[in-house]
Amino acid sequence: MRKNFKIFQIIFISLIYLCPISVYSDEKIKIGLLVPMTGDNKELGKLIIKSARIALKDIDTSLLEIYPKDSGTSPTETLKSAFEFKEMGVNIVIGPIFYKNLSFLEEVKDIIFLSLTNKTIDLPRNVISSGVNATSQLNTIKKFILLKEIEKTIFLTPKLDYEGEIKKGIKNSKIKVSRHYTYETEPTKLTSQIEKITNYKRRKQNLLDEIKRVEESNLIDKEKQLEKLKKKYTIGNLNFDSVIISDFDESLKSVITSLLYTDVSPKKKFIITFNQWFDESLLKEETIQPIYYPSINKKNLEDFKDKFFDEFNEYPNYLSLLSYDLVGLIYYLSVNNDLNDLGKLFKKKNSFKGKIGIFDIKDNKINHRLNLYQIKNGKIIEIF
Repeated sequence: MRKNFKIFQIIFISLIYLCPISVYSDEKIKIGLLVPMTGDNKELGKLIIKSARIALKDIDTSLLEIYPKDSGTSPTETLKSAFEFKEMGVNIVIGPIFYKNLSFLEEVKDIIFLSLTNKTIDLPRNVISSGVNATSQLNTIKKFILLKEIEKTIFLTPKLDYEGEIKKGIKNSKIKVSRHYTYETEPTKLTSQIEKITNYKRRKQNLLDEIKRVEESNLIDKEKQLEKLKKKYTIGNLNFDSVIISDFDESLKSVITSLLYTDVSPKKKFIITFNQWFDESLLKEETIQPIYYPSINKKNLEDFKDKFFDEFNEYPNYLSLLSYDLVGLIYYLSVNNDLNDLGKLFKKKNSFKGKIGIFDIKDNKINHRLNLYQIKNGKIIEIF
């Protein structure tokens, strides 16, 4: 495992392949780290700071300096720390983590903020979302759909605050969806909606009608056919081959359970979800498997967890890995460019290989090239 990270250290340094370190090599790269250091999320902030320290150690250069500051619990507190960064001469900041802290950051001129949020709508002009957004995930799902030659896909989205992000992701990825449904998360309403989406009552009635027809017939193999029919739950084709469910945790399980109730089996139709961050509780739910979802690279995450534990005797979360990569990304963009032009660098088309995967940068946007995984028979399997 240490060998893997030594290789990544070399990758970090070798990413300056575009040209040798030259004009700007003696200029310090000051990186602000704007994370919660007080309040309910202070432990998360500590993990991100520790992750940045590992990145500094792996890159092993005197050019980088990192300055942590408290993002606080409100946009006003975040703004105060951001102005302090400006006074220090910092012009690029990793953070804040949460979307709610971004509100006033446009007031801080000449600083680029690489927020760890995955939301991309209504961002201040100097904030770049670096989280694993809907577009990145749908680009990966689209690749899977093409790979499996899936013809008809329906999309299910809960009526929650990220509905707009999903619609934007569908548009940006140009994924082909035959129908897009939004649903209530309340269980009774959810089941009723899934019944309508899957035309369950009609398919159930088709079965009852067919049983009655066979019972009233003079077929030689009537009993055999009836026995076969009574093992079924419905009759009738579904007007889709795959279902994309943009949901998580217990709500996701409720949706898949409702699909099972309406005789939509994951063994016959592709059930695809959004990034589940390797939720181990899904491994135990074998009745709702197989499930497919995009994610950051599992092996790299596990290697990073081991390295982090060796260093600090505790485990990080995925945001820690993201912040680790962002330190490397800033170094890569800065080492051969004028630090005052970092804003322009995020407008150019660039790619960077980190532990999460490949970052694609263009027009002040960061998308991630993700892996795709399958949960089947209680195991996580990498598809690509």
